[in-house]
Amino acid sequence: MKAMPTDDDAFGAGTIRPDGRKLHPAYLFQVKTPQESRGAWDFYQLLQTTPAEEAFRPMAAGNCALVR
Repeated sequence: MKAMPTDDDAFGAGTIRPDGRKLHPAYLFQVKTPQESRGAWDFYQLLQTTPAEEAFRPMAAGNCALVR
C-alpha cells in the first residue's frame, strides 16, 4: 500500500490511502479539573495516540458481523 504524505494544521501529518481517504492519528484526551490546569490554555491531557493505520480501516477489513 503506497501512501502519500499530507499535512493538516488541525491534525498534523497524515496519509492518503489508495481509496482516497485521508487518515490521521486518533488522539484520546482527558479534560483537566480547574485545580490541575496551569492556565487558561491548559484544559486537556493527552492520554493515548493511536496510529492512523490502526484507528481507521476499511469496513470490509473489520470483523463486525453486521457488515457483509
